[in-house]
Amino acid sequence: VPVTEKQRGGFGYAYSFVKHNRIYHFTRYVHVPWTNKDLNISYETFRDKTLPGSEEQWKIKISGYKGDKVAAEMLASMYDASLDQFKPHQWNKPDLFPINYLQNNWRGGGFSPIDAHKSYWRVEYDESFFKEYDELLRLFDDRPMLMKMPKSESVPLAAAAPNEASDSTTFSIGKINQKEKKEEETKPLWWLNPLDHTNQSIIKTEAPSIRTNFNETAFFFPDLKTDAEGNITFSFTMPEALTKWKAQLLAHTKDLSMGLSETSIITQKDLMVQPFAPRFLREGDRFEFTAKISNLTDKEITGSSNLQLLNSTTMQPVDGWFQNTFPVQHFTVGPKQSTVVKFRTEVPYNFNDALTYRIIAKADNKTDGEEATLPVLTNRMLVTESLPLWMNGDGSKQFNFTKLINSEKSESLTHHRFTIEFTSNPVWYAVQALPYLMEYPYECAEQTWNRFYANALASHITQKLPRIQQVMQQWKIKDTAALMSNLQKNEELKNALLQETPWVLQAKNEEQQKKNIALLFDMVKMSAELSKNLAQLQQMQTANGGFMWFKGGPDDRYITQYIITGIGHLQKLNAVPKDQQPALNAIVAKAIVYLDKRLKEDYDNLLKYKTPLKSNNISSTQIQYLYMRSFFPAIVQTKGTETAFNYYNTQSKQYWVKQSRYMQGMIALALHRTKDVKTATAIVQSLKENALLSEEMGMYFKEFNAGYYWYQAPVEAQALMIEVFNDVTADKKAVNDLKTWLLKQKQTQNWKTTIATAEACYALLLQGGEWIAAEPVVEIKAGDQLFSTSTEKTEAGTGYFKRSIDGNFVKPTFGNINVSVSKSSGQPTWGAAYWQYFENLDKITSAETPLKLQKKYFVERNSANGPVLTPVNEGDELKVGDKIKVRIELRVDRNMEYVHMKDMRPSCMEPVNVLSQYKWQGGLGYYESTKDASTNFFFSYLNKGTYVFEYPMFITHAGNYSSGITTIQCMYAPEFTSHSEGVRVKVSE
Repeated sequence: VPVTEKQRGGFGYAYSFVKHNRIYHFTRYVHVPWTNKDLNISYETFRDKTLPGSEEQWKIKISGYKGDKVAAEMLASMYDASLDQFKPHQWNKPDLFPINYLQNNWRGGGFSPIDAHKSYWRVEYDESFFKEYDELLRLFDDRPMLMKMPKSESVPLAAAAPNEASDSTTFSIGKINQKEKKEEETKPLWWLNPLDHTNQSIIKTEAPSIRTNFNETAFFFPDLKTDAEGNITFSFTMPEALTKWKAQLLAHTKDLSMGLSETSIITQKDLMVQPFAPRFLREGDRFEFTAKISNLTDKEITGSSNLQLLNSTTMQPVDGWFQNTFPVQHFTVGPKQSTVVKFRTEVPYNFNDALTYRIIAKADNKTDGEEATLPVLTNRMLVTESLPLWMNGDGSKQFNFTKLINSEKSESLTHHRFTIEFTSNPVWYAVQALPYLMEYPYECAEQTWNRFYANALASHITQKLPRIQQVMQQWKIKDTAALMSNLQKNEELKNALLQETPWVLQAKNEEQQKKNIALLFDMVKMSAELSKNLAQLQQMQTANGGFMWFKGGPDDRYITQYIITGIGHLQKLNAVPKDQQPALNAIVAKAIVYLDKRLKEDYDNLLKYKTPLKSNNISSTQIQYLYMRSFFPAIVQTKGTETAFNYYNTQSKQYWVKQSRYMQGMIALALHRTKDVKTATAIVQSLKENALLSEEMGMYFKEFNAGYYWYQAPVEAQALMIEVFNDVTADKKAVNDLKTWLLKQKQTQNWKTTIATAEACYALLLQGGEWIAAEPVVEIKAGDQLFSTSTEKTEAGTGYFKRSIDGNFVKPTFGNINVSVSKSSGQPTWGAAYWQYFENLDKITSAETPLKLQKKYFVERNSANGPVLTPVNEGDELKVGDKIKVRIELRVDRNMEYVHMKDMRPSCMEPVNVLSQYKWQGGLGYYESTKDASTNFFFSYLNKGTYVFEYPMFITHAGNYSSGITTIQCMYAPEFTSHSEGVRVKVSE
């Protein structure tokens, strides 16, 4: 029967009748597919096996349902297929066309059942449990896709010989003794990646170059279009990993005809060397570097492999330093077989760079090589001690760095760097801190916002302070690849080092540091970063207008109010880029509706629980809201929330005396902006009367002690006071004295946290331009070292200089420091001495903390009764392939907010959980993020109690390794911190 368009998709027919008081019903559905909307995708030129790094050109033909020519657009991509083991990625054609179901149906309803007797049975079930064992992976063509470590190349097995049946393919270890062969056969093979065995032989041309490009995406072309003949031709360069690639093509036309195709391609060579390297190394690790050598030819081959170890910064050999005493290993491999070569190495102490390995295999006229870089992490902690240097006007003063003077008492202490920096421009500290905001590695909403905030402030500075812009122009150096080290080229490696060893990326000299800061002020770069940060921020705003702290979590009222307050700060400084203003307005509009409604909920709860309304019912959350709302007087109150706003605004006037100094400052600003000048002025007068004042420390408040809630943050509170005294009473002397204390709190590169840094930058930039013209003469003597504006290279207009002395030349006498200043015109000048050193964990003193950590390893082995966990004690020997359970016990003796727990891991272990995600456990919500060298846990709220966290890992390398430590810290109150003990892990074959 001819099918019409209306019938396409399907139609049905049914019969219904009654006979002998019984209903009979019969239905048939006829499916008619939309085959006239199918596109055919065929590969005109295509190779399913090729060499790594080869230049490829594909020709794709797209035709209609009956082979007719069509004008189509195609999306094409190809990526490493082994990534599907972590997160499957599958394109599907959308279901765009309707399906017609039977519309009319007749059912009888006039008959009722009659039950003469009902019986009930109680069924009891025996308790049982399900046991699941690891699948034994088969080394044949039908084995499943195996797992690959993220950010590492996959390792394929040798392909079957051409025209040879797959069921006769064999694999062996090569010509080694039986003991070694047995050990190799029992090693875990979960990192391997299978090849698609076909009868197509590999290309014969071999390039001797060393493979370095391990991109996991080969190409992504979103808008390819057909020519007049319906063909699409595109070219690309294969990455150099030896693996299987998954290609997907999706074509469509204007009339919604579609076609989908999926295929695979394999990159391989006749001779392949495939190293199995860890993600990172740590000082003191003794590890076995292994590599697999595969022979895809029909003949036995004999050759040699060579491991070269290089300093990634200088690219000079460091084999001797790493105990690579046998860098050449010989091998013999049979046809279509593989073998393993091993190199025993040891990571030295005080190796402060990354390590590049280069492994090459040669046999007859065939070669293969691979080069990659590994971060080398320290097994000690870097401690930073600072001594602020402060002068008011002309004069001289003696400072003593007591800990540095007494540093010889510790035999395990190693100096890292001693630095003197000094400037007459307070804005400069804020300028220096902005890159810290942009480079902080975590992806929560607050730090995403602060990256935008830093870029916007930097853009504003270049316009408001032309002298600084002139300096930046002098610093700019053309950024070419020739000037970049391997660390700078490898963004993934940079991120790992930034999280684990941030000092590695500090500038080697003053010129490099200037270049890094100047890059921040590049207008083109800032514009791109602003757009990127804003797009990320928009993704973290929920449908109700609130912001989540981490993706997947609930909306967070404090974080939302903090971000909208930051937008208010930028608008007050006129620092919002015009291109970003509409998007920010949209964010603010949604968020304020959300926050207005949350305030109304507070008020409604007072009514619901019959709370006396004349009592003091205002808390820090409502005060932060009033302060935030004062930045946006033009946005009318959300309908229905006016009563709540008026109530809490009145409460702030009545009960400001009972609030903390931080909250009093917020109330004063909010009332000042709503024209209640009398109350605002009274609050500021009270604040001044209760402030402490000293020549060295400036103006501060004794109540500003660090706590673990956001409203107990001293740096943020002090920054707000600068805004209070500037806006409400225009008291310049008080503002300068407040800035003095704020700058005294600054550590080497930051004010401890991203929020504190952002608030300090805002406060200092509010009234910063007037000090730029001052250029005092400064002389600083630290031991036998002289630092002077007349001899040091100072920045034009700022008077800023900074010089560091490498740890090998640092002396305890540097702790005796004398500062003299002249020609200051009464302007305050300040700077700091910084001393950085490495020390063993058990010798580092830390503040008392309500957090306690205990970390333990367990090995999981199967028994007759199922899996059994056995504790791993110090000195126990583990084996490659063992499954390890990490158990972290956390005890908290009070409620805390915004806590970060970081668990380092040995370089010989590979985590099973590789995808970052939001999780729930026992009523506790947290974000778990797996990094190359650690697993991170973020808690937006941590209730008092005891918590146990577990996650699995597999042992991948033999040797002796440091486990690292587990640390926990309040992200916005770093004084509350704790860490576990570090242990060593021994692993045998």
